[in-house]
Amino acid sequence: MIFRSPYPEIALPPTPLTPFVLARARERGDKPALIDATSGRTITYRQLDESVRRVAAGLTARGFRKGDVFAIYSPNLPEYAVAFHAVSLIGGTLTTLNPVYTVDEAAHQLKDARARYLLTVPALLDKARAAAAHAGVEEVFVFGECDGATPFAALYAVEGADEGADERTDDGASEGAGDGASDVAGDSLKMPQVEIDPAQDVVVLPYSSGTTGLPKGVMLTHHNLIANTLQVQACELISESDTLVCVLPLFHIYGMVVIMNVGLYEGATIVVMPRFDLETFLKILQDYGVTLAHVVPPIMLALAQHPSVDNYDLSKLKTLFSGAAPLSEELARACSERLGCDIRQGYGMTETSPAIHLTPLRFDWSKYGSIGQCVPSTECKIVDVETNESVGCGQEGEICMRGPQMMKGYLNRPEATAATIDADGWLHTGDIGYCDDEGHFFIVDRLKELIKYKGMQVAPAELEALLLTHPSVADAAVVPVADAEAGELPKAFVVLKAGAETAAAEELMAYVAGRVAPYKKIRRLEFIEQIPKSASGKILRRLLVERERAK
Repeated sequence: MIFRSPYPEIALPPTPLTPFVLARARERGDKPALIDATSGRTITYRQLDESVRRVAAGLTARGFRKGDVFAIYSPNLPEYAVAFHAVSLIGGTLTTLNPVYTVDEAAHQLKDARARYLLTVPALLDKARAAAAHAGVEEVFVFGECDGATPFAALYAVEGADEGADERTDDGASEGAGDGASDVAGDSLKMPQVEIDPAQDVVVLPYSSGTTGLPKGVMLTHHNLIANTLQVQACELISESDTLVCVLPLFHIYGMVVIMNVGLYEGATIVVMPRFDLETFLKILQDYGVTLAHVVPPIMLALAQHPSVDNYDLSKLKTLFSGAAPLSEELARACSERLGCDIRQGYGMTETSPAIHLTPLRFDWSKYGSIGQCVPSTECKIVDVETNESVGCGQEGEICMRGPQMMKGYLNRPEATAATIDADGWLHTGDIGYCDDEGHFFIVDRLKELIKYKGMQVAPAELEALLLTHPSVADAAVVPVADAEAGELPKAFVVLKAGAETAAAEELMAYVAGRVAPYKKIRRLEFIEQIPKSASGKILRRLLVERERAK
């Protein structure tokens, strides 16, 4: 049985991503598009359009060409959107890195993506330069100014444009980075004529572990992102009158598409935060009159329980939208009742640009726990995990989907692509769920091995490989364990080598923590005599998960 969206089909325009997203930017003129929450620095829609054109021209003048890869290794800043769309406009590909990555993690992604340029902030420059050197990156740019990198503002300095100021924010971003284009007409720039095939050309290359294994480059085309922008908007999520807060990372597909691109396409104002801090977040909601906040369940938990929430006027907040991890009915109700706002949630993957399901605008609380209905132009089916046969309403199985937001494939990994997208074009999500007779989907379990720590992907295989490099470890397996605040925590089961019985759990956890981004750290560790495995040697993580649940 195939389930379809209740919304009308979308029609994809024959344009690339940036002309689509910024189509009305000039007519919106001096309306604030992006506001830096730290300094109040504002980029209007007119300035955004002109800045994107100037940086695109600057990159072209430096020899950046269609198909080249540009990496961004930075926390959230308003100029993130400028860099993103400048690269997109001239047919380049963006690969976005988590700013908490270690040098080795960053170098791996840069090398795998074959990045030509890297853009970062002063605080990350040492790590960025080391990673760039390992990966063969040609040039490192930096927001603001810092010895050892080219200022991002240099890319604006074309066609006689003025340089702009260089005052820095706390994050080291140039105060003038978004302002230098404000007095220069975008049409005065000699933009290169680039032929872009929206259906085939890759515009972003985020990294995801998919349903299993190590992070892989996800090839998303211009049409993938345009499709999902239109699909999300058909579900009435954002309006031109909305003020959004963007605390979720722009390197992540959720922040990149559902907040940045959908928000700019619709003409909303986006207040950009570099990192989450509850008091700062609440003050921004109050002072900027935020009407729609995109969050993850750990932020919802703080909003539902923390006493500081009562100190702020959040009366303008109409909707909290949750994604990236499961949201319980109890938490959703607690937030809705405390804040007096609507709660909506969505479901998707990096591989689907990301949204597959959204809860409707007028939501029935009797459906809570649902991830919503299919977004427009999306087909879903539920398949039995043993037989791969399609099942009907109310029956559990793996959720599979097809639609124009589905990735082109994994970069240079045809086997991984074939394991995720079957011969009939169905993408297997790795999540177990069911659909009721009104088309609302519910997730009940996970077939895939990923751990979701505060909405971020943690690949067990990556942590297991690191543990096996420790001289005391003979074998290891990592599984998720439930946690009220984080959603899931990585827990390791370790078999010690003979003679290494004195090794401490704290020592092994510290060993891993020193080699990975903070969100990937092993939070619990248990010694065990043997790791359960199949006859072919595959770790049977589900047996360890069931053992934890039994406790």
